[in-house]
Amino acid sequence: MSIALTSAPAPTSTRQDKLRVMVVDDSVVIRGMISRWIGAEPDMEVAASLRTGLDAVNQLERINPDVAVLDIEMPELDGISALPKLLAKKRDLIIIMASTLTRRNAEISFKALSLGASDYIPKPESTREASAAETFRHDLIQKIRHLGAKVRRTAPAHVGPAPTPVHERPREASARAPMASPAPVAQSQLTRRPFSTLAPRVLLIGSSTGGPQALMSLVTEIGPVIDRFPVLITQHMPPTFTTILAEHLARSSRRPAHEAVDGEIVKAGRIYLAPGGRHMRVVRHGADVAIALDDGPPVNFCKPAVDPLFTSAIEVWQGGIMSVILTGMGSDGMRGGKDIVAAGGSVIAQDEATSVVWGMPGAAANAGICAAILPLNQIAPKLVRLFSGDRS
Repeated sequence: MSIALTSAPAPTSTRQDKLRVMVVDDSVVIRGMISRWIGAEPDMEVAASLRTGLDAVNQLERINPDVAVLDIEMPELDGISALPKLLAKKRDLIIIMASTLTRRNAEISFKALSLGASDYIPKPESTREASAAETFRHDLIQKIRHLGAKVRRTAPAHVGPAPTPVHERPREASARAPMASPAPVAQSQLTRRPFSTLAPRVLLIGSSTGGPQALMSLVTEIGPVIDRFPVLITQHMPPTFTTILAEHLARSSRRPAHEAVDGEIVKAGRIYLAPGGRHMRVVRHGADVAIALDDGPPVNFCKPAVDPLFTSAIEVWQGGIMSVILTGMGSDGMRGGKDIVAAGGSVIAQDEATSVVWGMPGAAANAGICAAILPLNQIAPKLVRLFSGDRS
């Protein structure tokens, strides 16, 4: 989950270019607050402010928004019920689910992702708390802007059948289309480094927007790696959501997966997930390796962040690190990836075509630190080969 209280300047935009955002929430306070924030941005505008999911479904064609911010709990038609109806009418609609941080809403948000929602955002418990409201504002505006970039890269949306749920799609098509800004260098021209000649002893993974779906797909296919080596994951995500994600990862991988606990010993055969709101690092503990959680300030505007995990691992495993940077906004993981490569390890980035947002993997790819830039469905087979001794 992004924690930054400042953001990069928004791109200049004419009225015709503005992202049209539909706000759907039964709280007049939340609707008004979000609408004011959107109206203050030069590159977006409020297309409609509606109270129920039924209003959104009935008025979608007239409003024709690019992005919908959809509350989960509403009268008449709740968000999870409205979601497939909206996508059935406009299959290219970007939908961001909004909910309070409860276990039930976290579960519903994960279901929404599998049904075609682009992302989710946790609403603050109280908008009276200035810092919570400002964090929510920053995160929401950034998600609308980055996910809405897809609208700028594709032809106008048209009415058509709803997209196939993620869990029913072929594995190679399980990620949504790219939505990030164009990479400054064509992907085919990006520099690749040779894979390390050192045997990897740990797998580190960093991800953000689109990460939950990508992670569940990946861990399903890397059982042979998990069985013999520890796997540590940082996904940008708030508390409660990381608890649910760990449970999903355990089911998908059929291996033990849990939120990391401060001081616990890292062992092969297990997946450790950074808990929401705390950075996860690793430290030497005698002959063992232990988890070290900290409540320090955000890194790369995120908490947990990928870079603290990546850089701390070098002290423990030196060059025996295999790291993977999956879909996500921003550049988190790139600096830590540079350090890993300098220490003798390797970095793999997800490619643009299968990333929801090619920010984090794109930053690593454009920095020239990657040994491979692969579609999501090719990353797991490559990891299995690398951890089995293939260094090519």
